[in-house]
Parts: sequence; C-alpha cells; structure tokens
Amino acid sequence: MTSLLSYGKPYWSKEIAANKLTNRVGGGSGFVGRELTRLLTNKGHEVTVISRQPGPGKITWGELESSGLPACEGAVNLAGENLMNPFRWWNESYKKDLFSSRIDTTKTLARAIAASPSPPRSWVLVSGVACYKPSLTAQYTEDSEWTPFDLLSKLVKEWEASALLPEDVAKTTKQSVVRPGVVLGCDGGAMKQMLLPFWLGLGGTLGSGNQPFPWIHVSDLAGIIAHALEPPADTPSPSPQVFNGVAPALNTNYEFTKELGRVIRRPTIFPVPGFVVNTLLGAERGMVLTQGQKVVPERTQESGFQYKYPDLTSALKEIVGS
Repeated sequence: MTSLLSYGKPYWSKEIAANKLTNRVGGGSGFVGRELTRLLTNKGHEVTVISRQPGPGKITWGELESSGLPACEGAVNLAGENLMNPFRWWNESYKKDLFSSRIDTTKTLARAIAASPSPPRSWVLVSGVACYKPSLTAQYTEDSEWTPFDLLSKLVKEWEASALLPEDVAKTTKQSVVRPGVVLGCDGGAMKQMLLPFWLGLGGTLGSGNQPFPWIHVSDLAGIIAHALEPPADTPSPSPQVFNGVAPALNTNYEFTKELGRVIRRPTIFPVPGFVVNTLLGAERGMVLTQGQKVVPERTQESGFQYKYPDLTSALKEIVGS
C-alpha cells in the first residue's frame, strides 16, 4: 500500500504490488506518527511523510495543494499542535493554533481527496475523546450521542466535521474516525513528562484521583489506525465509522498512579491539587488531567482488533522496560 501519512498532518496509500502498499504520512516526526510509520513499514507498506520541509521520503503541503493528492490507497490525518505543550502558555493565541493546526490541515487533505481523480479507498481522522463530557458515572461507546459543552469538545466537533467527504466520494472512500485517550509510550506523549518526577519519587495523583483515566499504549493506537485503514470489503457507509482508541481497561487516575509507582518501585505520595494543575496549565486545559471519561472501545473490539497491551500492568512494564 502506498500511504500518505500526516503525523501532525496526513497519510495516504497506493497499491504498487500484490502485498505492498505505499503510504503518505503528514507530520511523520510526531509521537504517534513515528509508531504508525514503523508499523506500516513492517507490514510492507511504503510510507511518505507530508511535511513543511522537503526531503527524502517527503512531500510538502505546498506540493499537495499545487499538485494534488498522489495516488494512494489510504490517508490518515494526525495533525495538531500539542495540547500539553509545556512551552506554551494557555492564551488566545495558543487556542487559535490548536484549532487551526487541526481543522485547516484536515480541510486541506479532505479537499485533496475529493478532488483526486482516483481517491484513496480509506480515509482516517484521528481526533480525541474530549467530545465526551467528563463524568464519574457515565460510560461512553462509539454510539454515544454528544454535543459540544466546552472549548475542546467544540474543537472535536469542528475537527471531525472538516474531514467529511462529499457524498459522491464517500461512496467509494471508507471514512473512519479514531478517538484516542491519553497515549502512553516510552519516547513521547504523556509519559515523557511524567516519568522523571515518578522516578524521583515525586509522583502522585492529580486532583481527586477518582476521575476516569482513558488511556492507550501507542502501539495499540497505531494498530487501530492501521486496522481502520484496511480497504472496505463492500460499499462504504456514507458517514464515518467511529472507533474509540482506548484500552479496554477502565482505570482511574489513582489506579494509574499507583500502578506506575509499583512497576518502577517508587512511592507515589505527592498528590497535585486540582487548583495547582489549573493554575499551571489553564483551567480548560487542566480539566483534561483532573477530570475524565469512562470510554469503552466497543466497536473497536467488535471489529476484531486485538490489543497487545489491554491492561495497565502490561503497558507500563513495556514502557519502562520492567
């Protein structure tokens, strides 16, 4: 498969041999993008990155807009400014960048797919679970109805809407949306910022610790995206199929904290009050850590996807090398 991947941008593919697919990946240097590239390459796919800078194995966004979408079997959009960027203060400029980095690139890619004389057979957008309202009791599956209730849920709404293809293109291109939770891995994501204080024995729960903590190992998220990229067996549905990109385990922040401490053999006795998190990150961003949702990957499991790391113990042991 030829795939054009956008890690922080998109992904695409073109069949060039019976078992080899070419992939285009936008923003391929990102945390999830790197893992997805490794997985696709290991599966015999040829991956091309969509990037702001030209280089071997890359095409630029300018080339995409001027020359159109290269022939491909699949496309993936992983674009977006890092929500938890520790070097950016939570202000209007940052919020604007969160929206534009996701919505503008998604629109660009969706337009390129629609204008292609031979659109890809699969198109996957990776958004997030922020669409589901935080609750200690409610449980969300892919079929749960939701309406925007805050800034981040509004972002997801506009983001997913910007990926929709025209009806005539949707008749041949399978549309999917993967909504990941907190992505865990050894070389990026949330763990990159958490591990040092935990290794120093300074780790602790965030806020009450009772909030749900929807998480997924980066290898499983890449697997779900690749699973969603598989060409349709028959005529695609006119609307996107949603997959919750979370582990099947339902854990709280307290359970995550204690298990990480146990795996690395460190105490976790320094809780961080919610007001401290909100002061450091901004209330709208801080709630991602101090509140949470019980998200169930019902359709993901029904589709036949097999998790490598379905529980915290196996995921954390792989990440810390225990």
